[in-house]
Amino acid sequence: MDFSYTGSAPVDEWIRQAELWGRQAEAWIRQQPPEQIYVAAAVVALTILVLVAASCLKSSKPNTIVLSGLSGSGKTTLFYQLRDGSSHQGTVTSMEENNDTFVLHSEQERKGKVKPVHIIDVPGHARLKPKLDEVLPKAAGIVFVVDAQDFLSSMQVAAEYLYDILTKATVVKKRVPVLIFCNKTDKVTAHSKEFIKKQLEKEINKLRESRNAISSADISDEVQLGVPGEAFNLSQCQNKVTVAEGAGSTGNVSAVEQFIRDYVKA
Repeated sequence: MDFSYTGSAPVDEWIRQAELWGRQAEAWIRQQPPEQIYVAAAVVALTILVLVAASCLKSSKPNTIVLSGLSGSGKTTLFYQLRDGSSHQGTVTSMEENNDTFVLHSEQERKGKVKPVHIIDVPGHARLKPKLDEVLPKAAGIVFVVDAQDFLSSMQVAAEYLYDILTKATVVKKRVPVLIFCNKTDKVTAHSKEFIKKQLEKEINKLRESRNAISSADISDEVQLGVPGEAFNLSQCQNKVTVAEGAGSTGNVSAVEQFIRDYVKA
């Protein structure tokens, strides 16, 4: 009885066929003029280079959204609403950074079909500002959260914080978009986004005039804002700056979600 194994026959046939194709290709190449072969090789190499470059550009496009603003403005509540659809753990001022990559809660039904977003919630405490400087260069977009209810008492400090972001060289050169999100507008005593925008522009105009008087050596990392001789307006910024309103505690964060998807494509 013959127990010899013949399972490799199909593999051997494929090998013989591959060898035949190889010999035929070699014979064809030998028949071609050298110049034609060089041109064909150059075209193939250029095509591969373009595909690799396109792939690298696509993969290197940032998907990070930075939540910034003063302590108590509602950044952490906003973070949890975007991730979980809930304000849990976000009702107390946070001194810790929240950093996670996830599909927006409003897009959970499309999970697997949409691109996750990397969101960093940077605490607004002054001593943690170096952390903001560290993450800004990675940002595809910046959400600057303002407490619309308690705006007047924190207006000057908020304007100074925003000024530092808008004049940051890494933000301006990369044209990183900024959304000023007027939070807590569900409260009766909250100010409108139009009022907040106008007041921030006035305060930034004062800061601009005082900062411009400082030696350029002391503000080497800053880009000057606005148009000389004109009152400052957010539309004068080199990067796009928009203003929206909502309320993280009630889940009214659609303006932020839209901003995210405008700059981190699904």
